Amino acid sequence: MTRPTVPAPSRRRTIAALLALALGGFGIGATEFAAIGLLPDIAADLVPELLASDPDAAIGLTGWVITAYALGVVIGAPTIAAIAGRFPRRGLLVALAVAFTLATVATAVLPSLELVIAARVLAGLPHGAYFGVAALVAAELMGPGKRGQGVALVLAGLTVSTVIGVPIITAVGQAADWRAAYLLVAAIFAATIAAVRILVPPVAGDPDSTIRRELGAFARPQVWIAVGVGAIGFGGFFAVYSYIAPLATEEAGLTAAAVPWLLASTGVGMTLGNLLGGRLADGGTTRAVFVAFAGLAAALTLTGLAGGTPVGAAIGTFAVGFTAAALSPIIQTRLMDVAGDSQTLAAALNHSALNLGNALGAFLGGVVVAAGLGYLAPAWVGLVLAAVGVLLAVVSVLVARADDGATARASAETTERANSSANANARADANSV
Repeated sequence: MTRPTVPAPSRRRTIAALLALALGGFGIGATEFAAIGLLPDIAADLVPELLASDPDAAIGLTGWVITAYALGVVIGAPTIAAIAGRFPRRGLLVALAVAFTLATVATAVLPSLELVIAARVLAGLPHGAYFGVAALVAAELMGPGKRGQGVALVLAGLTVSTVIGVPIITAVGQAADWRAAYLLVAAIFAATIAAVRILVPPVAGDPDSTIRRELGAFARPQVWIAVGVGAIGFGGFFAVYSYIAPLATEEAGLTAAAVPWLLASTGVGMTLGNLLGGRLADGGTTRAVFVAFAGLAAALTLTGLAGGTPVGAAIGTFAVGFTAAALSPIIQTRLMDVAGDSQTLAAALNHSALNLGNALGAFLGGVVVAAGLGYLAPAWVGLVLAAVGVLLAVVSVLVARADDGATARASAETTERANSSANANARADANSV
């Protein structure tokens, strides 16, 4: 049974639908990254005594707000995607936007760090499924041969959010209250609900999708390797980005008012890198992965060496954002390539991978910061993680070559048996004559 096709919408309708999908990505970028620029404010509200006695420990503990969201993504992406593959995609996107709205409001109103962390886990649950389903819808709207670009356009909402949304929300949180910042994010999700419902055309789910079939992706070694490449490699970005506010003020000598500008600069890098990554992915994901990782390693090294100056911090974090964001559409396209029929799960797994990197990078960055090694140390942690990501990419290439070799040998053996059988039949016919 094949999924019903939908008549191609007009170009204007397609652009409007893509913008609606990207608005959800904008909100997701805001809710995911808002805490990064507001960690000192959140710590001052939720753990004031610890902040007064041990600021580094307080910031490291509050960093669990970032880690909790990432863990929610890791849990929710495969779970929701496996269950929801059959559902009509527009209705599913609306339901996920509703869940984002409610969980973000809960973040803004809960009184303790423990409850806020729990709310962040809930807020992360729909993240991967939203991006996964939105990517499939965008790929269908874009048409054949432009899958990577469709994925990148949806992710552009997130990266544009890092340029505009996160700095504005950070400024609001610093000027008013971090809770007001999250209420503003909830309003963005409320707008997404209306935009998706009105502008995105109805798109049927996959009628053949089952939980068993979607989870079948996990039986493919290449899926696990691709998840590992994204998780460990992208952890290098989050090791730096999670602590960009104290890096700016404590290492580079910038004021708190400069933090939104540094976030915006990093966001510009992410936006440009994401668009480049989409084009690289359409040209072949294997080469694209190595190109992106080489750039990320160089950017992390630059940040570690020069991030203690205002210019070095600005250039280094821009470069880290640019190179890391290029990985996202590459990894997502790679997962869709190797997952077979499990396309809904594959499209969502990318965000599990990236947010495993988020959790890992934020955690390990917090460890070296809490150990008193300073706010440049996470860049070196990130470099180690990026190196491990490269090693996993090499493993992926070797496994692919081994699989191709096994397939070629099996094909040759089948051909040889067929030829032998044909020759034997020919000899039998000759003898009978």
